[in-house]
Amino acid sequence: MEFLAPRYEDLALVNVLPSVTARLDGGDPVIAIPRASQYVVLLVDGLGWHQLVEYADHAETMAGLLRAAPRITCSVPSTTATSLTSLGCGVPTGEHGVTGYTFYEPSVERVINALTWEGGPDDVAGFAQTPTLFQRLASGGRPSGAVTLGRFADSALTRLAFTGTTLFPVAAEGDPEGFTELVADALRAADVVYCYERMLDHIGHGTGVGSWQWLEQLATVDDLVARLIETLPPDVALLVTGDHGMINVPESSRVVAEDEPRLAGYTHLGGEPRFRHIHGEDPRALTWAWESVLGERAHVLRREEAIEAGWFGPRVSAMSAARIGDVVAAMTGDFAVMSRQTPGEFSLVGMHGSLTAAEMEVPLLMHGGTR
Repeated sequence: MEFLAPRYEDLALVNVLPSVTARLDGGDPVIAIPRASQYVVLLVDGLGWHQLVEYADHAETMAGLLRAAPRITCSVPSTTATSLTSLGCGVPTGEHGVTGYTFYEPSVERVINALTWEGGPDDVAGFAQTPTLFQRLASGGRPSGAVTLGRFADSALTRLAFTGTTLFPVAAEGDPEGFTELVADALRAADVVYCYERMLDHIGHGTGVGSWQWLEQLATVDDLVARLIETLPPDVALLVTGDHGMINVPESSRVVAEDEPRLAGYTHLGGEPRFRHIHGEDPRALTWAWESVLGERAHVLRREEAIEAGWFGPRVSAMSAARIGDVVAAMTGDFAVMSRQTPGEFSLVGMHGSLTAAEMEVPLLMHGGTR
């Protein structure tokens, strides 16, 4: 699988909400989304372009929209925390600083979890480097709503990516009718409504892309999209996208970092199995060691090389750069580097994080409004 550079300048997740804002303000959007009076943006966790194409017969409604949909890239690494912050703030990784599922945070001198905020600094506002698009909309007199699980309301990630929205909490997952009613409630008060559906990713991690459980959930997501299309007024545009794709990683393709002595020498190991942040006192030695062990199973770059390659965007702040590994290992094919420091990852079947097309490309499905 060849690597795919993120298209931050145009067809990228970071440009979805700036394009919405441009349409509402009468400007020219980066992505040619429909003109509309209001927008509903549904983010389906784990909805990759290639997975939707392959299993289109299980998602009739989305497959119909796919024919006219642009293929956009998520941010690097291709993981939820990074992509949601890119979506909500409208900037690439290097500007918002959420550099992975886990990453080393210098202010607390440890690896933190971006989703749970385990080990993270108490001052979340001080961690943030850029306001959200929803805050910018609010400053212009345009309110926003968020239809997502209530337990996410006060999480650090919500504060970093979705501050400025009014929450319309989802009480029960898997209820398209109830979800659609919440969207309708939000549209009574908001110009932009962000919605989040997480179960496709959750099931993909547990049973793999293409499993019968995953296919059932894909069909459930399709039912939700169909219901939204049926109920939304014609002057409301629905945009459906994903935060990353996913690949299945067999046991034979896994390397355990702690079981390979030549990979030792790091002080901190962050990221996730498909994209590792490696910190240590001798980056050149670490690069050589990881390259020698992984060979063609990974692209191993020093921090400055990955930044120069544009993986994290055209601008990388000093705060963001410090959270990127001294060395990064982005896996090719279906390979992964596991770590016993995070034992939960050994149960994963589906994974993501690297720069293959299957992980990087997501659809931007569009319905309603006018072209």
